Amino acid sequence: MSKPPLLFIHGMWSTPHVWDWFTDRYRTAGYAVHAPALPYHDIDPAEPPPAILATIGVQDYVDAIAAVVRTLPESPVIVGHSMGGMLAQKVAEAAGARGLILLSPGPTAETQSISLAPLRTVFGIAVKRQWWKQPTKIDAERARWGIFNEVPFDVANAEIAKLVWDSGRVLFQMSMPWADKTRGARVDYGKLSMPALVVVGDRDRITPIAVARATARALTGHTDYREITGAGHWLFHDPVREKVAAEMDTFLNAIG
Repeated sequence: MSKPPLLFIHGMWSTPHVWDWFTDRYRTAGYAVHAPALPYHDIDPAEPPPAILATIGVQDYVDAIAAVVRTLPESPVIVGHSMGGMLAQKVAEAAGARGLILLSPGPTAETQSISLAPLRTVFGIAVKRQWWKQPTKIDAERARWGIFNEVPFDVANAEIAKLVWDSGRVLFQMSMPWADKTRGARVDYGKLSMPALVVVGDRDRITPIAVARATARALTGHTDYREITGAGHWLFHDPVREKVAAEMDTFLNAIG
């Protein structure tokens, strides 16, 4: 069986650059690789936020990535990190997938877990008036605590400088699904029967392991679940990314 295309979805406040090491690795291994930017994320971090980020929602992100999936010659394995892990499930529900690889997955409405650590991470946003109607960007201090914990200081600083603006509405839909009348973060897990791999660091703060465990339980196909000891949310630095890639290799070899 031929190697499936790989479609990588980045997370909140992020851009496709986070996947560079992985995309280079898998292209070298003979995979067709795609790593699109989410809408309005392909901007200079120093630029002011596009006004549309005040209103754009989860479904807009899903529609944009599902459109990419439908251009591919065959169904891909969808790889998502953080919010991208939540979106990967929504895209697979809408457009299908050969498999799912969910790294530090963000919560869906069904896998939400109440915890103080995510709230502490986004507290600087959540105290702003009507934050859910504004573009958002996490501040450096809280990003370092909740996203880049366990990451070398110089690596964390370089990544924080690359963070871009994102949608307050999307953050609201993910973090408060019970208050979202559109049910944007809801997933029909009966449609997610494809093989899946869930990987999370056991020191993840912004998307704690309870979310990853709930995700693994909710998926209805064969699901492999792995926790990486001593890793936080950010899985893109050495030696963590080597451990993630080893799990991905095993999964991809198993499905063809």
